[in-house]
Amino acid sequence: MDVNVAILILLGSFLLMIVLRFPIAYAVAISSVLCLVYQGLPLQTICQQMVKGISSFSLMAVPFFITMGCLMGSGGISEKLIALADSCVGWMRGGMAMVNIVASYFFGGISGSAAADTASLGSILIPMMVDQGYDGDFSTAVTITSSCEGLLVPPSHNMVIYATTIGGVSVGSLFLAGYVPGALLALSLMIGSYIISVKRNYPKGEPFSIKRLIKQLSISIWALAAVLIVVVGVICGVFTATESAAIAVIYSLIVSVFIYKGLDWKGVWNILNDCVDTLSIVLILISTSSVFGNCLTLLHVPDLAANAITGLTSNPILIALLLNLILLLLGCIMDMAPIILIAAPILAPIAISIGISPIQFGIMIVLNCGIGLLTPPVGSVLFIGSAVAKLPMEKVVKATLPFYLCMIVTLLLITFVPAISLWLPSVLGGAAL
Repeated sequence: MDVNVAILILLGSFLLMIVLRFPIAYAVAISSVLCLVYQGLPLQTICQQMVKGISSFSLMAVPFFITMGCLMGSGGISEKLIALADSCVGWMRGGMAMVNIVASYFFGGISGSAAADTASLGSILIPMMVDQGYDGDFSTAVTITSSCEGLLVPPSHNMVIYATTIGGVSVGSLFLAGYVPGALLALSLMIGSYIISVKRNYPKGEPFSIKRLIKQLSISIWALAAVLIVVVGVICGVFTATESAAIAVIYSLIVSVFIYKGLDWKGVWNILNDCVDTLSIVLILISTSSVFGNCLTLLHVPDLAANAITGLTSNPILIALLLNLILLLLGCIMDMAPIILIAAPILAPIAISIGISPIQFGIMIVLNCGIGLLTPPVGSVLFIGSAVAKLPMEKVVKATLPFYLCMIVTLLLITFVPAISLWLPSVLGGAAL
């Protein structure tokens, strides 16, 4: 057996199927089967690795976090978080753009999903912004880029997937590590929005009122408490990530049905049906990616990739930039979970070898993947935003260009200033960094 041919079959068939727009799970599974057949290995390996891939206690948190996000996202939370954000930053020039960004930070801490953020907040805020005199493409660009804050702000199920894939990384520390980068991304987008708003003379909102802020905070506290249950519970060691996620689901159900009354029991049943659809996709992808990852390991692809990258340069700055470039390019053709499952085990050792903490690299890979969600041809959040706003994708991409710059600046700061990601975990988490 020629190892180089096996690698070519594995990666070549995978990339070919990606170009042909095969579903990612099928592309991963079929390329793995072809590779195993060429190597003459028993196909029972596929079933064994698929079961092994999802036989993880930590992964049980993923279904719970997704269910929690669906319940809170459909339970009347969006309007309350928008009102809270408006009371905080609506008084500024381009106030509704600022509200959009801050609301995404709040909502991201509940849903953990950029797609859910765009669909939920976008359907409310984009028409509202247009009615107040904002351009539709600008409103959509603000919505889709700010939705990526939710990928960084805990509880993010993608952080759990990363921690499980890499191994030896504390989920609690990853949760803490996301807060400051998420706030930095929000601040960067707000600066970009303010500059554009001043240039285009977009309107201001109502003057700031501390009384109004306290009132909206008292209304929204039930929603924000869900995040506290998860993060504080995990950090303080009261719950594991899985246990805290399960408790958060029960809490979200109570808040959505009995306190905010945004859902009835029929609506809950419909949401659970949607969750099953989402979870089936995620778990199938995790199981098939386990087979793919096993093939990569058997063929020593991680070692070959590390040698190839370090062979180009020994400069840690250039290697860090190269890692980001690889992730950005992957984000253009693949969705977020497959990148984490397939690329993280290959690239993480390289990042660690140049002094990047696995926690810091987790934040880097999540933000890179978030930018990928906004870039064609596979930018799912970009498509959702275009559909919600009823605008051509090309027009939205053009309006998003200044915000891409804001996100890249944030990414570079996270890459080269480790304290942005590691300060909060070191202070509150006490976990090894």
